[in-house]
Amino acid sequence: MALLLRRLKDCTSFGSTEGDLIPTTPRVTTSAGDEPVATVIDGKSIAEEIRSGIAEEVCRMKDTIGKVPGLAVILVGQRKDSQSYVRNKIKACQEVGITSLMAELPEDCEEDEVLSAVSSFNDNPSVHGILVQLPLPQHMDEERILNVVSLDKDVDGFHPLNMGNLAMRGREPLFVPCTPKGCIELLLRYGVEIMGKKAVVIGRSNIVGMPTSLLLQRHHATVSTVHAFTRNPKEITREADIVVSAIGVANIVRGDWLKPGAVVLDVGINPVEDLSSEYGYRIIGDVCFEEAVQVASAITPVPGGVGPMTIAMLLSNTLDSSKRAYGFS
Repeated sequence: MALLLRRLKDCTSFGSTEGDLIPTTPRVTTSAGDEPVATVIDGKSIAEEIRSGIAEEVCRMKDTIGKVPGLAVILVGQRKDSQSYVRNKIKACQEVGITSLMAELPEDCEEDEVLSAVSSFNDNPSVHGILVQLPLPQHMDEERILNVVSLDKDVDGFHPLNMGNLAMRGREPLFVPCTPKGCIELLLRYGVEIMGKKAVVIGRSNIVGMPTSLLLQRHHATVSTVHAFTRNPKEITREADIVVSAIGVANIVRGDWLKPGAVVLDVGINPVEDLSSEYGYRIIGDVCFEEAVQVASAITPVPGGVGPMTIAMLLSNTLDSSKRAYGFS
């Protein structure tokens, strides 16, 4: 089956906003009732700052060697959420000057057609990053498809060799998964101390939970994982200085799960009914924000927290891959 390819080019400077000025360390403010209120970590502003820097680097590369990074996205089926995610990624590429290619395949296509699309992008020297939008249809072997992505184009960081190198001390992966990388970047930019701190990661998926735990360990945190078979999740979570929730259950983490002064990163994206919204629903996180903000020292909102960082890290990984391919520094 022929692939539908879309090629988008630009070299536009991504403008900064007035919200770029952010605190370097978490601070506790007070509400009118004199109750502690956590600093809200502005992931959107930080992501814009990162993307502005990427746009400058892409333009510098184009001016110097006449090349720009290229990102290829493979979308199978017509899931509304997947289509939305892909649109956002392509738009982000346009804004920073990264060329994007997209292969769209029908829901009922054969697995070999997806593998063929991956192989085609593997062989394309103008493509420096390949992203297979997940989830794939149930009849496909997700792991097999991800394993075919060239290691040096695995900007999602899901290849088993990248994951294995992330897990092993003394080795460095070519790419780190984007959401976990974004979580660590938020902590670092807000001056949150990680070394020696107790961290709890709620969830152990290959995409977020597990690599986030590995990254926190690399920064010398003492890490515990809470999952479906954990018998005392509340007690374990309450011991943590840093909490990362990526379990996909709306409001499961309540205020009394948190140690006073903890830093909370909410990765959850959960739609809940909201008849007052034009869409009939709104997006909330895993953490009950209204309760947590009274206990934590700093917290990411949903939306506007970790989400924008994921795309920023994808663009960053793609830029790094292109620099490596062209020997550009």
